[in-house]
Amino acid sequence: MRPDKCAKVTEDERRRDELDMLRRFIEEATALKPRNKPGSHLAAMLHRIFQLESAAIFDVDLDEIYQAGEPFESLPDTMRNICIFGTVSDDAETGISRRVLLMGDLPIGALLLRGETHGGIATTLASLIAITFDRYHALANESRTESARQAEQLRTTVLDSLAHAYKTPLTAISAASEGLSALGKLSPAQANLVALIDEQTTALTRLTTRLLKTSKLDATQMIPHLDRVAILPLMEDVVASLAEQLANVTINIVLSRDDLSLQCDRGLIIALLTQFVDNAAKYGDIGSVVTIHAAEHATEVILSVHSFGPVIPAADIDRVFDRFFRSSVSENKVPGTGIGLSVAKRSAQAHGGHVWATSSADKGTAFYASIPQRGGDL
Repeated sequence: MRPDKCAKVTEDERRRDELDMLRRFIEEATALKPRNKPGSHLAAMLHRIFQLESAAIFDVDLDEIYQAGEPFESLPDTMRNICIFGTVSDDAETGISRRVLLMGDLPIGALLLRGETHGGIATTLASLIAITFDRYHALANESRTESARQAEQLRTTVLDSLAHAYKTPLTAISAASEGLSALGKLSPAQANLVALIDEQTTALTRLTTRLLKTSKLDATQMIPHLDRVAILPLMEDVVASLAEQLANVTINIVLSRDDLSLQCDRGLIIALLTQFVDNAAKYGDIGSVVTIHAAEHATEVILSVHSFGPVIPAADIDRVFDRFFRSSVSENKVPGTGIGLSVAKRSAQAHGGHVWATSSADKGTAFYASIPQRGGDL
């Protein structure tokens, strides 16, 4: 066999080995409990999976350094310098790789590796570690939300939380793409990375839409652009946009008449119904029916979403539309910021309408919005 052929085989094997190790790292990193500090676990995983001499990670927010393997000299100063100066370097002689951990343009930590690691893999690892740190800090910040509400800093806190959620899938996409950059035909490990890209792209689109809608939370800034809107196609668009979330329930759309229409801001009504339907998808019983209903009355159209799931306590029913409020049904907690239903409330109010909810064990839970036929006094 020709020497250049041998070299190519060796290079291909090295890439396959690195991608397999990267896949294992992604699987173990995503399996970490999101409310536990991830730094020490990530350092140990780097050392073990990539068979490194040493691995060290710096978390700026906590001002903590996590290390596995042989110790580095002057580690605190080294890690802070990497973070401050945005260092990205690979020293072939010493086998040391330095990376700054970034979320967007914000440095949130540093990564220091010693061993045989390809530069592209080191960059990918830095992105994945940044994702994990960002997820932990975003969840840790949830406990501060109530205090922020009392200090009238609600909007800033929520937008910050959503910004974190927005950046996380974007960074994941970038990291996975880097892992695929040198590939030709996809192996099973490579196909897993492609699946990760698809999954995070969907999440990014959904979160981006919510961020844009949330930026208009203040009803005084919501100026509806009124048009005559057909209700059935609008409902169908909402259901299509939430197809993944609605996979475990059956959707039933009911209108008082097929050609029912409403003078409204289509985007705001879509935002309202999206929050109602998404809430039903989160809390509805698996395999149950979610009914989306619209009925015309003398001066208004009543939109509603009904589902069967956990009963909202009577003490909570009047507060579920408050910004940042989350029901006290602890056994049914799901990830969220507690702003979704407040978006629906503000959307209805912008039209001169209002919202309410009912919930009981025998009749299920329903969320309603009354929208005046002519858009109200705007």
